[in-house]
Formats: sequence, structure tokens, C-alpha cells
Amino acid sequence: MAGRRVYGSLKSPATLKVLVNLFEHDLDFEFVSVDLDNGEHKNKHFLSMNPFGQVPVYEDRGIKQFESRAIIRCMAHEYGKKGEELIYWDAKKQAVVANWIDVEDHHFEPPALKLISELLVKPKKSFTPDEGIVAEAEAELAKVLDVYEARLEKSKYLASEKYTIVDLLHLPNLQSLMGTPAKKLIESRPRVSSWCSDILARPAWAKVLDMQKKAQA
Repeated sequence: MAGRRVYGSLKSPATLKVLVNLFEHDLDFEFVSVDLDNGEHKNKHFLSMNPFGQVPVYEDRGIKQFESRAIIRCMAHEYGKKGEELIYWDAKKQAVVANWIDVEDHHFEPPALKLISELLVKPKKSFTPDEGIVAEAEAELAKVLDVYEARLEKSKYLASEKYTIVDLLHLPNLQSLMGTPAKKLIESRPRVSSWCSDILARPAWAKVLDMQKKAQA
């Protein structure tokens, strides 16, 4: 496994982002499951790796990292294959990647997680979604996807003409949203819908979904 480990949960979008990045780079690794329901992320051992008690933690040859976006950036820089790298080394192009990573972090993910919580998580626990929260989150996400629709008119993917870690970071939440009524926000925007279908079909993401299925079997 070349000393690479991911400590995380297959229920955690942040963990899934790191896993798909590993698969994109064809890297061997060991997955160490952390039971969030039983609070394993708050025990002394885990807190020694991440004092904030959040998954995932990524270990590579003795160096431990937390914060999924930081892990993914470092991995993309270190293991990017020439011509297929998911990040740019050119400063100007990297600035665009950095910009859209922040967009995913600050604008896309917050309303997406609200919708996933209300429309996917609550029903599984036999709770009724809060219609007010759903309406507010849908309106917020719609504004973001309008920006994406305009952006995707200029380039095939969000940061450039090629797939980058910017697109990768959206995968877990897009997958979940497509299993809820909120998928209408994606399907009603042709370019966003095409982009979503494109990136969800990547073989690396299929490997992550296969990990989830095997864990649930």
C-alpha cells in the first residue's frame, strides 16, 4: 500500500472526495473505517491525528493530513501524471482552479448539504423534511447552478477544458442530490446536467460507489 491510509467513513462526503482522488491517481491505499455513529472520531487516538475530530485523515509515508481539500490539492501536485494531471502547475491556471475550489466549498456545498440532510437523511430516519429549509436551500443552490450554467458555456469543465479536482470535489454531493427531488435543479440546466452526467460516469467514481456497496452488503 506504499504507506498510504485513509481514516474515514463511507458515509462522509469529505472521505469520498479523498477516495475518488486516490482512484483517479491509481494509488494503492488502505482504508481504515471510522465509526462516526459510535463516536470513534472523538476518541483520543483519532484526535491525535485530527484535533478537530473530523474525517478523513490521510496518511502518506508517515505524514498525516486532515481537511479533504488540502489533502486533494497535495495529492494532485505530488502524483499528477504529465498530460493527465488534475491540477495545473502554471500559476495563472492554478489561480482559476483555486478560485473554483473555493466556490465549491463556500457556495455549492452548504446548500447541497442542507438539501441532502432534509431530503435524504431525514426520510431514512423517518423524520419529515422541513419545507422551509428545503425551499431556502433550493433557492440558494439554484443561484449557484445558474453561475455554473454560464461558466460551462465557456469551458467543458468548471476550471478549464479538462477535468480537474474542482469537478471531482462535487462528486459525492451531486450523487446524493440526484437521488432526491432536488435533482430538478440540475436537470433543468442543460450544461450543468451534461457536466453532472459526465463526471458521475468516471471510472474512479464507480470504484468509490463499489466500495460503498461492498460495505453495505
